[in-house]
Amino acid sequence: MAATKFLALLLQGFILFSAKVHEKLDEATWKRMEEHKTEMNQEMTRLMEEMERRSQPQWSLVPMILQQRPQEQSITTWTAVLFAVTAGVLVLLYWLCWWLRKRCSETDSIWGMDEISDGRTDEADETNKEEIDAEDSIFAILSCHDRCKQWPVQKTISRSEEVKGLVDDLLQVLRIRLSNTFLPVLQEAIGVDSSFEGWSPNETDDVVYHLLVPLKAPTGYRFILEPMITGWRMAPIHSRIRVDLECSCGGKKTLCFLHNSKKQLRRVKKKPSVLDILCTHSYLDVEKVAKWFQDLVTKAWMALPQSRCYKMKVLPYSQTSCLLQLKSNSGSKVALEILFGVQQGDSDIFLSSLPEADTNTPSTVWRINSLVAEGKFFRHVARQVPQGSCHLKCLHLCTSVLEGTDISQYIIKTVVMHLLNTTPVAGWCIRDCIMRLADIMRHLHCCLEQKQLNYFFLGNAEMPKEIILPPDFQQSEPPNLLEHLVQDQAAHTKALRQFEEIQDRLLNRLYIGLSTSRRASTVMQ
Repeated sequence: MAATKFLALLLQGFILFSAKVHEKLDEATWKRMEEHKTEMNQEMTRLMEEMERRSQPQWSLVPMILQQRPQEQSITTWTAVLFAVTAGVLVLLYWLCWWLRKRCSETDSIWGMDEISDGRTDEADETNKEEIDAEDSIFAILSCHDRCKQWPVQKTISRSEEVKGLVDDLLQVLRIRLSNTFLPVLQEAIGVDSSFEGWSPNETDDVVYHLLVPLKAPTGYRFILEPMITGWRMAPIHSRIRVDLECSCGGKKTLCFLHNSKKQLRRVKKKPSVLDILCTHSYLDVEKVAKWFQDLVTKAWMALPQSRCYKMKVLPYSQTSCLLQLKSNSGSKVALEILFGVQQGDSDIFLSSLPEADTNTPSTVWRINSLVAEGKFFRHVARQVPQGSCHLKCLHLCTSVLEGTDISQYIIKTVVMHLLNTTPVAGWCIRDCIMRLADIMRHLHCCLEQKQLNYFFLGNAEMPKEIILPPDFQQSEPPNLLEHLVQDQAAHTKALRQFEEIQDRLLNRLYIGLSTSRRASTVMQ
């Protein structure tokens, strides 16, 4: 009975002693524990004395030989009992240590959230705080930025708004100067491509801001699109824009080039027209348009208030667009490229000459440009996906590891647009970003192996209704963006090898980002 009570007190003492691993017990609890510990020590001392007293021989009149035998039996019995008690205590100690470690880990996790929440203990508040920090924490792992730093694209988005405002002011000055001419009417600029869509792979200082300026035919003229058919059921990728005269008899104070007499037309003969200076054989020439616009900008820049803060320089690197460099008084530089386009009807598709167009293409040939439709698609997706989604971050990361390869940013962008159109919107939550990155790499590898990646806006029956496409787009067979791999086996082998390099770069970046995030978390704790 005494041994049983001793074991119980020993276990109780161990439990109370192990509770000391919990460093956040209040003072009252510690005081009660100390009092209980003192009582236990006293009780254990009393029991030990009683056990020793009972173990002494109680028969002095029995011969010595008989007295020694019960004593040896008693020692053997107590040895067995103590061995069994010790084994049981060790088993219980092992179980208690495991239980206490698990308990302390759970408690420490809760305390860590309390510290992040500045001492708040309400569970809902902790959950909200965790959701607020989730995006920055996960992106820190992905992009090697610690959670205290701002996502780098945010600065690009802010600067893109300033660039858009500056170009709007410039175009307003040009419209006033061109108002009494027979030259194209410059419509409001449209911000396009990665810098305006929120996923630019470049650092803010290296970003080139792209804007599309739609051209509208002047009064008395019209633009007629002449598609260049390439195959059955194939939508024309290239077109020419023929400039023709149009009846303007109903206009106020406007002469009609078709119906007014030559005598009446002599008064406007000296004014330059679109046919005279911007066309080659009655077809709009993109190189002439670019040169004309560059001259206009150079002459009109000093009329802008921004000319006091920025020095403007027209860069000579493009013959099909207007590439400008703005240098502030502090020395910082901003580069922007203005593209020109003619809208196809009322759709979101334009004919434009992109900077990367083939140099062998005649300057009177214009190519389909879906940059405006792509911008509308990303804005549509932004309204559908959960708040703080990861689709733009995934696009940013995948395009930032392409340097030195032949896989273009537009290939990655097309892959992501296809996935956005087929993956449930809930799957683009920030917590699923690693899975989505894996999907992008898997889809890209499949396309490269099969040498097939369809143009997104042609033959796509799942297009959002708010994106307006020409009537023949959905029925047309989409062109293959990887057609060059079909025709060149060496290029296909090279593309697969470069895919492995891209995948390794992305994995390495994730690993470095994870290590950086862990070190930052350790410092913050």
